[in-house]
This record gives sequence, C-alpha cells and structure tokens, in this order.
Amino acid sequence: MCAHLTKQIHDTSHITYEGLLEGNKTFVQEALAEDPEFFTKLANGQKPPVLWIGCADSRVPANQITNTNPGEIFVHRNIANVVVHTDMNMLSVLDYAVNVLQVKHVIVVGHYGCGGVLAAMSNKQVGLIDNWLRHIKDVYRFHAKELDGIEDEAKRGDRLVELNVIDGVENLCKTSIVQNAWKNGQELSIHGWVYALNSGEITDLQVSCKSNEHLTQVFRFE
Repeated sequence: MCAHLTKQIHDTSHITYEGLLEGNKTFVQEALAEDPEFFTKLANGQKPPVLWIGCADSRVPANQITNTNPGEIFVHRNIANVVVHTDMNMLSVLDYAVNVLQVKHVIVVGHYGCGGVLAAMSNKQVGLIDNWLRHIKDVYRFHAKELDGIEDEAKRGDRLVELNVIDGVENLCKTSIVQNAWKNGQELSIHGWVYALNSGEITDLQVSCKSNEHLTQVFRFE
C-alpha cells in the first residue's frame, strides 16, 4: 500500500471542503491523461452489469475494493446494508437496475465489524436509527439459538453480519421485481458477500440464487 493511501486511511485531518474540489481537478486531469475520451464515454450512458447493495460505511467503496471503474457498478448503500420489502428507496434502485439497466448480478455486501450490526446486537438506544436496526434485531431473533451459542462477542457479531447479508439475499429473491425478471427469462443472479476491513478480502457466502425455486410456496409469485 502506498504511503499516501496509508496516510489517508489513518489521518483524515487533511480533508477539507476546498480540498475536495482540488481533488476533483486532480481526478479530471489524471483521467484525461490516461484516456482523453474518458468523460465523453461516461456521458454517453451507463450499462453496468452489477447492482451493489452495501453499507454506507466510508471504508467500503464498491469500485475501489473490486478494482472496477466508474460506470461498471450501480450502487445503493444504507446503514448496515439492510434489504427489506418496505424500503421504497432500495426497491426503486432495484427496479431501475433490473428493468432498465438490466444488470446480471445483484450483490448484497456486508462487512465484518459493521457498527450498525453491532448496535443492533446491543440493548443501547442510539436514536432514530434504532427503528432501522429493528430489521437486524429480527434477523438475530430468527437465529437466536445459533448466535447465543457463540460466546465470543466479536465472532457473534461477525456471524450476525453474515446472517444479515443472507437475509438480504432472501428478501431480494422474494420481490416481484426479481421474480418477474426470472419469469421473463432475464439473466439475473443474486449473491451475498462480506468484506473484511482488516484484510481487504471479500468472502463469497455461497448463497447465490438464479430462480425462486428455493423459496417457500407463499413467497413465490406466479
């Protein structure tokens, strides 16, 4: 890792409002130096093959950790990468990604040590976000026997991170948006990943879905 990037990670005191604008100028200069048509190509439209549903945590940037470029991943982020059928924001993004952009992959991406997940494990009030974290508390409730059997709190939190991602994958498969795409023969796969902040590595949870066949009958749309 270069010294400049290491400094950025451990010391954010150099980040200022004006510095962000200067950083943009540097970005433009470097992008044009590499490809004079870079922004012209971007302005012509987007056709990303992937929708990334991740956590809002600033340490988990989709493009950077997958070594992809602007225009290659369509991104939706919220606290603790929660996927629930009542979130119209997420559903709107999903609908656009599947039906307009026709992405081939939707990936729910959590990360170990997620503050939202750890807060959901506790009994402390945080504020308005407590209502959002209720979704994760429900995930804990559904898997309480397994989770309560993990004595190490950090490991219990890591497992809840994984279960929250798996629950998100299941909830995506239950949407009419995804099921209609499958019904119409659209190539679409749903996946679950977890990113490790301390290593930079992504773990595929091996819960990919390409149809609604695994869902219980009550959740299947005809």
